[in-house]
Amino acid sequence: MSMQKSFKEILFRSLFALIGVVILGLGAATLRIGQVGLDPYTSSNIALGNLLGLSLGVYQLLMNGFLLVLLVIFGRKYIGTGTVINMVGAGFFIDFFTKVMNTYQIEPNSWFSQLLFLSIGVLIFTFGASFYMAASVGTPAYDAIAPVIVDYTKLDYRFVRVSHDVGFSLIAYFFQGPVGVGTFISAFLMGPFIKFWDQKVSYPIIESSLKKESL
Repeated sequence: MSMQKSFKEILFRSLFALIGVVILGLGAATLRIGQVGLDPYTSSNIALGNLLGLSLGVYQLLMNGFLLVLLVIFGRKYIGTGTVINMVGAGFFIDFFTKVMNTYQIEPNSWFSQLLFLSIGVLIFTFGASFYMAASVGTPAYDAIAPVIVDYTKLDYRFVRVSHDVGFSLIAYFFQGPVGVGTFISAFLMGPFIKFWDQKVSYPIIESSLKKESL
């Protein structure tokens, strides 16, 4: 019976992780359409995907597959069902919501509307990231890079995380990816937003839902 409950909990948490990835995709698409810059990883994937003639979804899936192989070798403890959900879904959801917005011609036409896209995109993106992580079923392949490096080198986590975010931002910049204010915010300032969503929304919703389901 306990194994069934454990499996059931993983299933529910994976569903919450999927919802988080969908929300994250909507937020990233909003930033993309607003032309205000995306997070370093997505920006670099768009840049290199364009260079190779691949969509974001396809290129990001390939990149995540490569990172997943490295995780299996060096950081297996960070892998879970959520890792796979993020690996497969994030890029394609961003592509999907971008296509929907383009179809309905949802786009900025002034600096003020760009500011709205930036604000709304950051809020949605960080909420999605928070909801995904609060599900606690695995770390996204990109986000696992820093803790794996820390495990092996004992370097400071913040230093490692900022370093690799800046590195991917530079890749995006040099290969003409969507780098902008949103990229800067993603690399340096998203932590407080995610922490707010964690405390006020994500963890309370997920944990209370799981408690109700277990009754």
